[in-house]
Amino acid sequence: MSILSAAIEGSITMAAPLLLASIGELVVQRSGVVNVGLEGLILTGALAAVLGTLNTHNPLIGVVCAAIAAGAVALLFALFAVRLAANQVVVGVVINLLTLGLTGTVSRAVFGAQSTFVSVEALPHLFANQTILTPLALTMVPAAWWLLNRTRSGLMIRAAGEQPAAADSSGISVLNLRTVAVLFGGVMAGIAGACLSVGDVPTFQEGMSAGRGFIALAIVTAGRWSAPGCLAAALVFGISEELEIQGQAMGLHIPHDILLAVPYVITLIILLSGSHSSKAPAALGIPYVKR
Repeated sequence: MSILSAAIEGSITMAAPLLLASIGELVVQRSGVVNVGLEGLILTGALAAVLGTLNTHNPLIGVVCAAIAAGAVALLFALFAVRLAANQVVVGVVINLLTLGLTGTVSRAVFGAQSTFVSVEALPHLFANQTILTPLALTMVPAAWWLLNRTRSGLMIRAAGEQPAAADSSGISVLNLRTVAVLFGGVMAGIAGACLSVGDVPTFQEGMSAGRGFIALAIVTAGRWSAPGCLAAALVFGISEELEIQGQAMGLHIPHDILLAVPYVITLIILLSGSHSSKAPAALGIPYVKR
């Protein structure tokens, strides 16, 4: 395999979990909610996928377990941030801290101190190093675009994110719609976590999400709150992360820490370039209280 083809393949692999998480978060934010707890949801999905696979020896069931577990945590977020109108950023930070502690505690209780070396069955590869989750991530891009721009449900989601009071007066249950959107985002984040564990390295390591939840949040902004934009931004990050790996493989005389920082620096650049020329949903991050 040539270096170019390996780089392209690796870039898609790196972008898949980010794309899954960012497409879910796109729907959440278009409804007017910011789920800063995305990092914790991905981590929850990664652990649930490994535990599900460990007990059933079926990584597909592990993916389902990841979606269910992350969806349950997302509903906890929705309870406080949507239903009780708490500050969404504060609730998201609490979710991140809670899941970081819980996943570490559970993994140590189940796997012991040597959890890094516990291996489970991985998802089968369809082609090269791509699993079924890669085409799923790519398919979600046109699906999300069609949902948001060509369906009545998408119109309701956009209305809840732009003018929730007007949407409520027209008969749309803003709270129910936002709750469903948050649940969808949680399920997608859980599948993204499964993509990191049973889809990539079939094991669980504490903190293995490695900031991807925050990067997915940046991708939504850099992608200008559109599905094609999220795809482009996710691919940019995937390419930058793969370049870091290829740079190490080729033995470039560049300090290791600088190579590791490249993907995150590029993420900041695309975030800054996207945020100045885009407009967020008008009610984004503002809790809605039904009157």
